[in-house]
Amino acid sequence: MPASGTFHVDLSGATVVVTGSTRGIGRAITERLLASGARVIGLQRGTEPVGPGHQCVSVDLADPASRTDAIAQVLAEHEVDLLVNNAGINLRHEFEHFPLEEFSQVMTVNLDAVVQLIQEFGRPMLARGHGRIVSIASMLSYFGGVNASAYAASKGAVAQLTKSVANEWAGRGVAVNAVAPGYIATELNVSLREDEIRNAEIVSRIPAGRWGRGEDIAGTVLFLASEGADYLHGAVLPVDGGYLGR
Repeated sequence: MPASGTFHVDLSGATVVVTGSTRGIGRAITERLLASGARVIGLQRGTEPVGPGHQCVSVDLADPASRTDAIAQVLAEHEVDLLVNNAGINLRHEFEHFPLEEFSQVMTVNLDAVVQLIQEFGRPMLARGHGRIVSIASMLSYFGGVNASAYAASKGAVAQLTKSVANEWAGRGVAVNAVAPGYIATELNVSLREDEIRNAEIVSRIPAGRWGRGEDIAGTVLFLASEGADYLHGAVLPVDGGYLGR
């Protein structure tokens, strides 16, 4: 069996849009897609590409007008084959004290932006009769977590949105799926991993015995872009080292 991350998919000539493409999981996805030959267009605040074949379009995903302008810019210049909805935010509060404006902010970035991006990039895919959409869901698509009600609500909605849109689009040539990462080692959770007690609790709950890597998610996204996923529609794939099965 090949080592994790060594399988190859040829995406030469494909154009992919990835939100949040320069950090964490998004960067790993971008690097894997570039290595497979794809052109990657990143939608995020920063505009510094991660390598050849990657360009960035500046956007505020919390602002509908900014999203509209960025999408129009991309579609005016490119035919998009794959959309990866990766960007997201998580603001934590005890629910009884959760400021409504912050709850709304999380829902806007994690759900409203995803809805708009799927609609606007999906319409040309439907017109051509082919295309792929992958959204990054979460373990909190399955369970509630603690002090993360807005994030859990948004990621639960992403999972159900994926299934619903797939019901409508699978027969029209557009595959809509999602990936639900488990505990992934990125710069956003360094403090959690450095907490010896909490880190030990987490790892003991993961049958694979380790935190996931961005490359683990990138490999799954690459699979969903491949012909091996031609009959996969409306799936929410947990990539969690077996966490949900424990």
